[in-house]
Amino acid sequence: LDAGNAGVKVDIDEKVIVSSTGALSLDKVPGHLVVVGGGVIGLELGSVWARLGAKVTVVEFLDTILGGMDGEVSKQFQRLLGKQGFEFKLGAKVTGAALDRLEGDGRTLLGLGDAETIEADAVLIATGRRAYADSLGLGEAGVEVDERGRVKTDGHLKTNIPGIYAIGDVIAGPMLAHKAEDEGVAVAETIAGQAGHVNYDVIPSVVYTSPEIASVGKTEEELKKAGIDYKIGKFPFSANGRARAMLHTDGFVKILADKQSDRVLGVHIVGFGAGEMIHEAAVLMEFGGSSEDLARTCHAHPTMSEAIKEAALATFFKPIHI
Repeated sequence: LDAGNAGVKVDIDEKVIVSSTGALSLDKVPGHLVVVGGGVIGLELGSVWARLGAKVTVVEFLDTILGGMDGEVSKQFQRLLGKQGFEFKLGAKVTGAALDRLEGDGRTLLGLGDAETIEADAVLIATGRRAYADSLGLGEAGVEVDERGRVKTDGHLKTNIPGIYAIGDVIAGPMLAHKAEDEGVAVAETIAGQAGHVNYDVIPSVVYTSPEIASVGKTEEELKKAGIDYKIGKFPFSANGRARAMLHTDGFVKILADKQSDRVLGVHIVGFGAGEMIHEAAVLMEFGGSSEDLARTCHAHPTMSEAIKEAALATFFKPIHI
């Protein structure tokens, strides 16, 4: 594919990053949108355009979407998106791109290896983010960075230069606004002589698709890798009264707890309003609570949050309403 002559910029690294020179501005809903990258941002934006009427195809280099999330959540969510009309090409590497016309309703041809070419009205690149620290003068100040260009900090967010701290997207960890906010508070407290602290084991993350995904704590894969014995409790929203009344029965709640102590180690929710519900799990985990603690806490009826209580019941004993 002749990308250069077609006015498309192509950078080749582990993947090919394809970007338009402006001919593909989305001033209308594209008939077919290809999203390169099956991570959080790619799925969020793909979900928006799908709801506006576009056919969406997601091309992902890995063999799963939402690579860092719980595996079961990723698989079940992919099925839900499939029901919404999404198509997925997993384990696929983009090798080139070309515009067949630069004017009017020009279309993009996207090459996937030697085996396939996809024709699309627009291509959205969502292959990840990196620390934007090149203009901060770190080298001149002598601040150390890691191999990915992120600022190195200790457990108190201090750099190697006295008096210089770093927070947010320029340091290691999830690139989330609320994580950066907590780090900012911690640094302010440290500077004021107090004990600033961020619990990185309880940083919730939300995928703002429809339905939403929300997670806090460990995934099954992380617990297996760490050799931690755990137990699982799950409850589907199809058995939740409020969800049925609102016609939002897609998804489920999944709770992971230590097999011996019953301490909750991770909670994962796929469903309508998941981003609002995840915080009761975060509060529980911040205080080292167990699945029984959560299950024995009275929840108002009818609410979507009852599914969290039922999942907790399933974790330490059994749910009531299924």
